[in-house]
Amino acid sequence: MSSQEFEIPNNKNKAKTRMEELRKEIRYHNKKYFVENQPEISDYEYDQLLRELEVLEEAYPEFITEDSPTQRVGSEEIEEFKTVEHKGTMLSLNKAFNYGELKKFDERVKKGWHNKTIEYVVEPKIDGLGVALYYKTKSLERAATRGDGKRGEDITPNVKTIKAVPLRLSDKSKIRTAEFRGEIFMPRKAFDEMNEKRIEQGREAFANPRNATAGTMRTKDPKTVAKRPLDIFIYTLSYVEDGNFETHTQTLEEMKRAGLKVNKYRVFSGIEDVITYLDEYKEKKEQMDYEIDGMVIKVNDLKAHEALGHTTHHPRWAIAYKYPPTRKTTKIKSIEIMVGRTGKLTPVAILNSIELSGTTVGRASLHNEKEIQRKDIRVGDTALIEKAGEIIPQVVKVIKDKRDGSETKFEMPHKCPICGSAAKKIGSDVIRRCVNAQCPAQVKQRIEHWGDRNAMDIDGLGTKLVNKLVEKGLANTIADLYELKLENLKTIERMGKKSSMNLLDSIAESKQKGLSRVVFGLGIPYVGDHIARVLAEHFNNIENLMSASQSELEQIDEIGPQIAESVVSFFQEQKNKELIDRLQEHNVKMSTKQEEHEQFLEGKKFVFTGALDNYTRDEASEQIRKYGGRATSTVSSETDFVVVGKKPGSKLTKAQKEGIAILDEETFSKMLKSQKIPDK
Repeated sequence: MSSQEFEIPNNKNKAKTRMEELRKEIRYHNKKYFVENQPEISDYEYDQLLRELEVLEEAYPEFITEDSPTQRVGSEEIEEFKTVEHKGTMLSLNKAFNYGELKKFDERVKKGWHNKTIEYVVEPKIDGLGVALYYKTKSLERAATRGDGKRGEDITPNVKTIKAVPLRLSDKSKIRTAEFRGEIFMPRKAFDEMNEKRIEQGREAFANPRNATAGTMRTKDPKTVAKRPLDIFIYTLSYVEDGNFETHTQTLEEMKRAGLKVNKYRVFSGIEDVITYLDEYKEKKEQMDYEIDGMVIKVNDLKAHEALGHTTHHPRWAIAYKYPPTRKTTKIKSIEIMVGRTGKLTPVAILNSIELSGTTVGRASLHNEKEIQRKDIRVGDTALIEKAGEIIPQVVKVIKDKRDGSETKFEMPHKCPICGSAAKKIGSDVIRRCVNAQCPAQVKQRIEHWGDRNAMDIDGLGTKLVNKLVEKGLANTIADLYELKLENLKTIERMGKKSSMNLLDSIAESKQKGLSRVVFGLGIPYVGDHIARVLAEHFNNIENLMSASQSELEQIDEIGPQIAESVVSFFQEQKNKELIDRLQEHNVKMSTKQEEHEQFLEGKKFVFTGALDNYTRDEASEQIRKYGGRATSTVSSETDFVVVGKKPGSKLTKAQKEGIAILDEETFSKMLKSQKIPDK
């Protein structure tokens, strides 16, 4: 959408006023959609509001605010997670595993608070990642992990991508400066869909939502984090500069007014009513759209919190009741094979269906051939299945005492069950892969990967469109994309003339991306974008690469036996050769442009820290490579230069200590232009 579709005021004051109106309106709809789950406008209308704000901020960048809805994914990659101090200590919770332990907790509370009747607040215990959100004058200033309780890692850019986290607190709340505790998590359905997609792509599935959440928040690229289905619940006001509260429930209601997402809670007078509720909730919890591993019981009276105090590890006024994991036995009827994007063959146990943790379970992941052998899993076995905080059920073990001799050992197929092509192990890998890039099981994922930003960068070729193209028979291989016509795309829902033309233009532009993008886009196992560049720079064209032997490939720096074998296996497959032929017929460029560059940086190693104004990190690294140098990610004794941009990290400090030459962006640009290394 172009800026011409929105009116851009010539008057700065009018523009600023309109931007403030848009921010307020977008925040309102964010809360209705992501916090209250009660959207009032369509996705299209919401996108229009956000786009208008983006256009105005582009025209008047001096009015961009840090808490603007457009700034959720605006930062560069995080170089390192800095340690920050919490406003209040983030303690762990003491745990109870049975009702007797809960009653003893109640006795301790009564003894410490000198009250016969205690009011308790009961909340679901989310199985996610604990986080502290610090707001200063209503704007989100910092988000940090729990860490050691006193200090945690600053993950603010990643947390800002979570749309349920308001970048600014609502004006309806009296709270201005405060720290809140919450739990970041992934909803069940979203996690399940993400895992299925990972498996289809030939990647390892996350073990459970908590692992997925923790791993995501450790990712150093906020743009990657933004693609993950993260959500949050806030459960405690741990520090506040303005506000006087008598009960925990008062703080929960005030947090709701502030626009924070607060989970449902119940209040009970006495531990017996709490226990009755926990019993009732045991089955109900499985119907929820998020994983919980128990319930948290807190004393409601905040004065009691002060009186009861805490140990060095946990508060004395709260406890977590942990539900036991659910396990059941059932028969393994058969073992089937799932084929992913890179051809990975994953064995899946087909079970006699059982009810487990509130859902019907008929399948369980077996991961790989080695795992089957380690657990000695056979078709016909009685297996113990567990689903404790996990979406994908697991085979814990088989009950060998129940074998009657009819069980059969399973052998991984040496041919793809979908297309019949060879399924090979590469090097020391325990995984077998179908080597046919045109295998129907891989088609959707391969087409989507071909359009990836680091591959052919085809704008608009997302998951939904790829699914429709394949389902309608318009694209069965990546080569089919280059045969799409405007009349084909008109048959697809929501593909108007303008969006169709934009897609076709982007597909046409992709023909000129060059060899390294093609090699990465082909989805050869173990060949990422960096290795694709290495191969492209060495072989210059696709013909040379296709005819290379394994020993020839292994002689290249950074190419080991596993990558070499994978490349050779890929190009030996006849259907892959046919795919290359078709791409060439459509004039897809599969060579590198041979430009003569003075290799004045040969042997020199560079490290970048901070954000550069005129280069992305990839563009700057490419310039280094073009002139014979190498860009690395860590400062060491072998580093020759550290290039410093805005807000540099600890790499600058380390470089200064090591006496390594430091270049600002201007000096770096002059060096490239003059092709002369500056004096240290």
